[in-house]
Amino acid sequence: MTKAGTSGASGTSVAADPSPPAVRLPGRRGVEFALLTVAVLLPVYGYCAVGLARTGSVPPGAAGYGAGLAVLALFAHLAVRLRAPYADPLLLPIAVLLNGLGLVLIYRLDLETPGDRAAPAQLVWSTLGVGLFTAAVLLLRDHRVLQRYTYVSMVAALVMLALPILFPAVNGARIWIRIAGFSIQPGEFAKVLLAVFFAGYLAGNRHALTYTGRRLWGLKRVELPTGRVLGPIAAIWLLSVGVLVLERDLGTSLLFFGLFIVLLYVATGRTGWIAVGLLLAVAGAVAVGRLEPHVHGRVEDWLHPFASIEAGGGPGQLAQSLFSFAAGGALGTGLGLGHSVLIGFAVKSDFILATAGEELGLAGLTALFLLYGLLVERGYRTGLALRDPFGRLLATGLASIVALQVFVIAGGVTGLIPLTGMAMPFLAQGGSSVVANWIIVALLIRMSDSARGQDIRGRAAGRRARAGAGAGAGTRANKGADAGAAGRVLEKGP
Repeated sequence: MTKAGTSGASGTSVAADPSPPAVRLPGRRGVEFALLTVAVLLPVYGYCAVGLARTGSVPPGAAGYGAGLAVLALFAHLAVRLRAPYADPLLLPIAVLLNGLGLVLIYRLDLETPGDRAAPAQLVWSTLGVGLFTAAVLLLRDHRVLQRYTYVSMVAALVMLALPILFPAVNGARIWIRIAGFSIQPGEFAKVLLAVFFAGYLAGNRHALTYTGRRLWGLKRVELPTGRVLGPIAAIWLLSVGVLVLERDLGTSLLFFGLFIVLLYVATGRTGWIAVGLLLAVAGAVAVGRLEPHVHGRVEDWLHPFASIEAGGGPGQLAQSLFSFAAGGALGTGLGLGHSVLIGFAVKSDFILATAGEELGLAGLTALFLLYGLLVERGYRTGLALRDPFGRLLATGLASIVALQVFVIAGGVTGLIPLTGMAMPFLAQGGSSVVANWIIVALLIRMSDSARGQDIRGRAAGRRARAGAGAGAGTRANKGADAGAAGRVLEKGP
């Protein structure tokens, strides 16, 4: 508002100092809603395409599937709009799209195995995951609260990792807890707790971790840290090897050891930690791969994927997976027209990427990897934008979990590395996996809201300050001009 007055001598109006104009803070929730609409429509289209390919008609449950996915997306969107208005607008649509495509692929494989339907249970787990996502976004107002539970997270994660040892092995690995027909994979939740612990520990000790101790064999450029600093990484390495030996789970071992090395590098900026971590990981994997029969068998299958065919026993799982990728070609056979079900019991979990490769082709597989890459990139961007060390490390760690898991699984089913028993994030069958990944997205959204909110509010304050300074300068100039005019009138006289 402005106030106008007149000078007694000249009648010239003088404008008072105006208030700075209001600056609208862009939350970009409209962009998120538009992307969510596309993220819901694409899986619905895929669901209909599967029905048309298999039976020649649209599945009767297409409308219900689309409505259910839309309701879940809407609830998540409303939670973000209410409590995280400045969050990254890409995180939620990517999660919804990947989850929806996973449901489509599982439903497509259910048509080949009518006695073992997994899509209904996966939909229930997805609903639970979105519910926990909504609760986390609504109740967790500041991610820095999690730093108080650094060591509690460590203890809880170790307990979760150790519990499956007490239960019978499933498909050669001890990674499941099965009670009264109900099964859960605690390692999926342990990875989130380990990210909280690593971020809290490294944020509080990042300066000490940059110190070096004695030189290695007198070499000037090769220096080891002190024993007090080297202790945690040695303990984590031994723990990862212990998990690998006792649970026969190569994937979990690589995942959380790789997570620690990545966060250690981010906290200290020393590339030597990556070299040390890779050497320890390779040494542990080679030793256990030779001594542990289950892991050794997977290494042999990786080295000789067609050995069973040459021996007259038919193709194994890895060979069938490679055949599926080859059959897909560039554009794929089309949803519902592949034969990846020949892979066997793990086709809906470990090898679901083979179904995507065969029926969507290289183009569809590339699109999936780009979605994962974009999700990871937005997580890293959030970490770079945050100002507190704990939040920066936690965002980087959560994004790295997704990146490492995608690499380990994709590398296993394509023959790049030995196969591991992990689930493709959002895509594969597995209730524990989909719930844990929804929690990861919720934490990233909370942190991105803090990061973008600080940046937006800072820019808005700067604009208001510049606008106020400009208005003040204009007012001072007007006052000076009015004073000069009044002086000239007085000089001339009546």
